Amino acid sequence: MSRLTDLISKAKAKDADLGRELEREFKALSSRRSFGLNFERHRPENVELPGRPIRKGDKVRILPERGSTKKGDQRLWKVISLAGRGAERIAKLSLLYTDESEQTEALYSDLVVVAEFRDYIYPGLVSTGKVERGGDKPFHTVINGENFHALEALTFTHRGKVDAIYIDPPYNSGATDWKYNNSYVEKDDAYRHSKWLAMIERRLILARELLNPNHSVLIVTIDAREFLRLGLLLPQIFPEARIQMVSSIINPKGVSVAGGFRRADEYLFFAMLGDAAPKRLRLSKEWSPSSIVSGTSKIPELDEAEEQTSVRRTEPAWTSMMRRGSEAARADRESMFYPIYADPESRVIVEVGEALPQGVDEAPEKEGLVPILPIRRNGDQGRWQISAAELRTRIKQGRIRLGRPTSYGFVVNYLPDGAYEAVLSDTFEIEGYAHDGSIIAFQIEDGDDRIAPTQWKIESHNASEHGSGILEQLMPGRSFPFPKSLYAVEDALRFFLFDNRDAKVLDFFSGSGTTAHAVMRLNKQDGGQRQCISVTNNEASAGEQAKLREDGLRPGDPEWEQWGICDYITKPRIKAAITGQTPEGQPIKGDYKFTDEFLMADGFAENAEFFTLTYETPVAVSHNRAFERIAPLLWMRAGSAGSRIEKLPEGGWAVADCYGLLTDLDQAALFAEAIHGKDSIRIAYIVTDDERRFQSVVRQLPDTVEPVRLYESYLTNFRFATGR
Repeated sequence: MSRLTDLISKAKAKDADLGRELEREFKALSSRRSFGLNFERHRPENVELPGRPIRKGDKVRILPERGSTKKGDQRLWKVISLAGRGAERIAKLSLLYTDESEQTEALYSDLVVVAEFRDYIYPGLVSTGKVERGGDKPFHTVINGENFHALEALTFTHRGKVDAIYIDPPYNSGATDWKYNNSYVEKDDAYRHSKWLAMIERRLILARELLNPNHSVLIVTIDAREFLRLGLLLPQIFPEARIQMVSSIINPKGVSVAGGFRRADEYLFFAMLGDAAPKRLRLSKEWSPSSIVSGTSKIPELDEAEEQTSVRRTEPAWTSMMRRGSEAARADRESMFYPIYADPESRVIVEVGEALPQGVDEAPEKEGLVPILPIRRNGDQGRWQISAAELRTRIKQGRIRLGRPTSYGFVVNYLPDGAYEAVLSDTFEIEGYAHDGSIIAFQIEDGDDRIAPTQWKIESHNASEHGSGILEQLMPGRSFPFPKSLYAVEDALRFFLFDNRDAKVLDFFSGSGTTAHAVMRLNKQDGGQRQCISVTNNEASAGEQAKLREDGLRPGDPEWEQWGICDYITKPRIKAAITGQTPEGQPIKGDYKFTDEFLMADGFAENAEFFTLTYETPVAVSHNRAFERIAPLLWMRAGSAGSRIEKLPEGGWAVADCYGLLTDLDQAALFAEAIHGKDSIRIAYIVTDDERRFQSVVRQLPDTVEPVRLYESYLTNFRFATGR
């Protein structure tokens, strides 16, 4: 029931006549439905915070006994007082939201703090690890916490700064895939759809505050269960946006649906703000309409349809390095009969040997490598086109690659001088380099860049092969339900981030971390410094929870938390992608495919840091007692790059790579001098309650530096500006 219905019921209990009058007027109003999506906006959600220390005044829930699989007491209590120490500590509690006073006592260890979404929060972050391979590039961040509260935290750090949001929210299948107020939403829940809408609406309203209103995009993937409702909700939240829906085949075989057609596709909603629009890109033949709908030659754009021809991508003229025709025998050029050593697993040339002496027909063996000699199919000895020294040079230029395997090793292909010159000219586009260092280049024929159609049937978007399959390669033995194809997410983002190499991307239903992985792929292709903020909780799966409870464990126990999504899947996946190693420290097997092909074991030149969301008190914040938890938010607001000021500076001020902090205003002159000396400074945080002194410091700073008054700006943000 909605909050208003609850209040009417309470009114009826106190005054039956008044309650009936209110109910009659409520029904009359609710029957006058306005055009658009109408649904029950259920009572605000709440979330349990296992592991969070319990303070006097907190709202708590009493946990069921260890070993019990029962749901337990869902009522909320307020902590009146705490007494005792250690395991014997006792909390005195008073029942909330009841007309009759009720008090009880409970062991401290049997309580869990509950945060209601109607309450103000004052967030902080605690770092739980990092991986650094990207030099001075900005950090990707992963936040473990309730995504509604994480979004509120980001209103302080990223309001109006996010360029793209990609989310894959729960599809509301009824198969314990999401919770509303600590309870799984089942298929037979009469309010199942309105609960889902209430949940997603609250988060999209906050997401709207984060998106750049002048140029940004929200991408939401959904399936048939909620796409109609989502399609009505989005225009209500983003009335100024241009919204399109794309149908995408993610499972060509299809999934059985009881009493219905096999489901093979899902849908992507694109809500484009400001002047954001999909980029015209050079697309492979798969994207052409003829490969999707037979007989059509037009691709619809946003506002019009224009004539399009099929796109053909032609590779350069790779040629076998085996000499053909005249003077092609070993005897014709003995110096060009030499071995090439390759790793048979990675198909990479590791070493180029010297010419074999006359009478020596076999190359020296090298452990783990396959020697390749210019032997013809009939067994005759041939020769290579170029010398060993020239081959080494061309390998460095990206002009050599291995082809199909043969009885004598592999076919060795190369780019002759004419083909190489063509690749370097304007007629070809170099897209990157394969894992063996060879050039990936294409000549685009028959037309210009294209706008993609609204139906996608792309091989690389197969979620089974390129979602679950890639996850298995990254983290053998670990599974996650229905991960997105890495390349599908990459493609969707590329249309809007192609020209923005410094884009800030957010995924607040990050699950296995596919969005961050896709952003790293985009960066590798063009040297970009895009950042991704991934938000997920650490909830264990429904099946895992039942087993853990039977074992006497509870949320917050280390043995429980190790199986949570964030700790077991998201963080290890992003770390594995960057380092090129599995969680067990082994090189990841396999190659990345499509657009940019290279070994997964190569990893990425990227940085990432992992955080857990904390809940602070306004008193602790304003008195500088929570600075170490606020510090990561200050760093994120300044760009998540470079060094971070972790503790209050003893000298009254400090300057990091991208921001500065002034805590003693008597040191303002020295602080301003240091700020003027660093062009990389973006923000100056000034701790003061005095507006006049704050403005005095601001006048000493460069115009290019944003002044922020602490902690007034922080506290004000979460008191008044979070959309409640």
